[in-house]
Amino acid sequence: MIEIKNLSIDFGRGADRVQAVRAMNLSIAKGETVAIVGESGSGKSVTGLSLTRLLPEPPAVYSTGEILVDGNDVLKMGTTDLRKLRGGKIAYVFQEPSTSLNPVFTIHTQISEAIRLHRTDVSSIDAEVESCLDMVGIVNPRGRMHDYPHQLSGGMQQRVMIAMALACRPQLLVADEPTTALDVTIQAQILEQLRMLKAQTGMAMMLITHNFGIIGGIADRVAVMFRGSVVEEGRTEDVLRNPQHAYTQALISCIPQLGQRRRRLTAIDHALL
Repeated sequence: MIEIKNLSIDFGRGADRVQAVRAMNLSIAKGETVAIVGESGSGKSVTGLSLTRLLPEPPAVYSTGEILVDGNDVLKMGTTDLRKLRGGKIAYVFQEPSTSLNPVFTIHTQISEAIRLHRTDVSSIDAEVESCLDMVGIVNPRGRMHDYPHQLSGGMQQRVMIAMALACRPQLLVADEPTTALDVTIQAQILEQLRMLKAQTGMAMMLITHNFGIIGGIADRVAVMFRGSVVEEGRTEDVLRNPQHAYTQALISCIPQLGQRRRRLTAIDHALL
């Protein structure tokens, strides 16, 4: 479904140019979950945003490569085609739901807007909004859909963001650090919700995270990014059991494990990579 070929993305021009993504190659098949793992600043989110050209141009410059969605190059699309792509085929869930939701509009208003834009065949907007909220585990969806974002907990806000993303029936969901701002219990619930929804809808998913500890039960494949490049890629189980690149090994060794006594967590020495 998605094929990224030799993609390089720069910010700025001339002496101030910074290369955020370097000659990246990655593919995502229909129904597949691919995790992109790396530290902050490694190019993960830039890669996710580039799929629908959400990066402002300038300062972003797509210097080389192609981004193919069902065989069509996103970098050659016009404004009309990009609008259909965003939300319709590829939807996003970001890490801070409180900043992604508009505080002055109800949940109903925000989800219904997405449905009206991308699903003109829906006859009852209210019923569809209620169905979307019920799908992501919101208790009493009919009553809660008229709430404002500040009336919901962080976990419920993130569920609303997932409902809004799925309201358009996308082929690919890009989940960018969807559990970062949540406590551990709610993190597990959100990840389980994503697993269930993926199984129900058959959508593909790109999971962007810095945490190797959460990808084991959800991702089919993993791509490890370091300084804008993919340094290791493979089946999640293989990479977790037998990481080949020194950076991947360092990331995995940072994960605290039960029964393993350490005075302190391992630090990543970038000078040795």
